[in-house]
Amino acid sequence: RLKPFNRLQVILQHLKMSKHTDSTAEVLLEKRGGAGIITLNRPKALNALNFSMIQQIYPQIKTWEKDPETYLIIIKGTGGKAFCAGGDIKAITDAGKTGDRLAQDFFRGEYMLNNAIGTCKKPYVALIDGITMGGGVGLSVHGHFRVATEKTLFAMPETAIGLFPDVGGGYFLPRLSGKIGYYLALTGFRLKGRDVLKAGIATHFVESEKLPALEKDLIALKSPSTENIADLLNSYHAKSKIDQEKEFVLDEHMEKINSIFSANSMEEIVRKLKQDGSPFAIKQLETINKMSPTSLKMTLRQLREGASMSLQDVLTMEYRLSQACMRGHDFYEGVRAVLIDKDQSPRWKPAALEEVSDEFVNDCFKPLGNNDLKL
Repeated sequence: RLKPFNRLQVILQHLKMSKHTDSTAEVLLEKRGGAGIITLNRPKALNALNFSMIQQIYPQIKTWEKDPETYLIIIKGTGGKAFCAGGDIKAITDAGKTGDRLAQDFFRGEYMLNNAIGTCKKPYVALIDGITMGGGVGLSVHGHFRVATEKTLFAMPETAIGLFPDVGGGYFLPRLSGKIGYYLALTGFRLKGRDVLKAGIATHFVESEKLPALEKDLIALKSPSTENIADLLNSYHAKSKIDQEKEFVLDEHMEKINSIFSANSMEEIVRKLKQDGSPFAIKQLETINKMSPTSLKMTLRQLREGASMSLQDVLTMEYRLSQACMRGHDFYEGVRAVLIDKDQSPRWKPAALEEVSDEFVNDCFKPLGNNDLKL
């Protein structure tokens, strides 16, 4: 039996550990073996990212990056349904309406975190099991490794709420093959499971039930290099057979997507879709017609410009756009229609693409002087 003093030590040690793994905390940050592990822990909110989570994750990544005993960083979500379904949009909406600083601080903090992930010197492994949208994409896509499962559901649905595919969307989307990124950005199309890998968003595909074993093996690696980590992920990937034979969901449409979405303007994309007239084209028209015309124009330009920019310059541009959305009408109306009243019938202003002037779009991209995001 333990001597009384030892028993007290064990209890204290346990209390110290449980402080970090407190199940009520919104994000758990712990060190296991050579791995720093970030666990998004708001399962009821589908692990949506709020400001306090950003404020905890950012300094922890910076600390682990400098720590010689930390060899990799793993990020995952709890609850089995979502990795992270997005940013805490409702809080941002409330802040924007009242002129609260959160409408600036949230985006600034989030984009700084996206950049910290994109520039992280330690291998960063995101286990994107379940819903991964918006802000959740920003927490994963800029890292070295993104592991999708059969439960992964990826989308950038921002144009439906009067926003734009931010969190570095202007960087990674135009770099996907062909015009897939433009298509995903403008229509909010959802990719599932292995298709997330085939689109070039995930780097590996591993069956969901194998993730705990994969995590254990990653933690057990002794001072691993990026190559060692890649080898381990490759070995799990090679053993995953689910949907191996299925062709990419967009394969049959890629020719159309590449030709239509290479147009220089939203009006031209719409014209090309009408000309095409196929069931696929008609479906895309229906989708695009539901989106905020302002968001569509902003997004097309964001991607076209982002295609040749660094991640840092893209995030600086996106911060300007985020603040333009906070000043505008469509974001609040989109959130009302989709997330609050859920009537799914937003009244956009302006209501048609032709009414969104180039001057207005140009204004959204203008530098903010001292308020610009500096990375």
